[in-house]
Amino acid sequence: MAQPLMPKATAVWLIENTALSFTQIAEFCGLHELEVQAIADGEVAVGMLGMDPIASGQLTQAEIDRCQTDPAQRLKMAVRNLPMPSPRPRGPRYTPVAKRGDKPDAIAWLLKNHPELTDAMISRLIGTTKPTIAAVRDRTHWNAANIKARHPVELGLCKTSELTEMVEKVQPKQPEIADPAEDEAPALATVDPDEADGEVAATPADPWPSGL
Repeated sequence: MAQPLMPKATAVWLIENTALSFTQIAEFCGLHELEVQAIADGEVAVGMLGMDPIASGQLTQAEIDRCQTDPAQRLKMAVRNLPMPSPRPRGPRYTPVAKRGDKPDAIAWLLKNHPELTDAMISRLIGTTKPTIAAVRDRTHWNAANIKARHPVELGLCKTSELTEMVEKVQPKQPEIADPAEDEAPALATVDPDEADGEVAATPADPWPSGL
């Protein structure tokens, strides 16, 4: 079951403002019954301000009244009909103010040493914008006379692993070159038939004796 945002503070409020049993409060707040009893005795959460679960929309008064009349009942979290906030889109990488003046130098280094990177990749890598990259490339940047190509890792604008990963994405894979020696069939050893098996071939007799 879902628990309240501040379990102990909610338990403090329920102990002080309702007649609910320790068991009911413990199960609703996700606490142990003995811990709730210790809160009521002033041994735990001393001086903690209680949080009203009705004001925060986590409980209704009708739900509390229902469970106060029957200790066997268990509190149920109120259903909130409020729309969930939409997630904020991820923006460009945050760069400290002190380092923002170094971005043109990092852009110049990347354009010089890694021209294969796209403007979108450079923008995502060091947290800059495409117009700034274009201005550095075209030498139309307002501070073009003072821009010096410097490594973005040394400037603290990105990590070495991030730069390596970005470069590996755009570098073509080199085809594997087969070793020509592996394609050649192994040369067969030539064996002298006269020496095969250690035997010496017999010289055939001359069918026409020279004396005839």
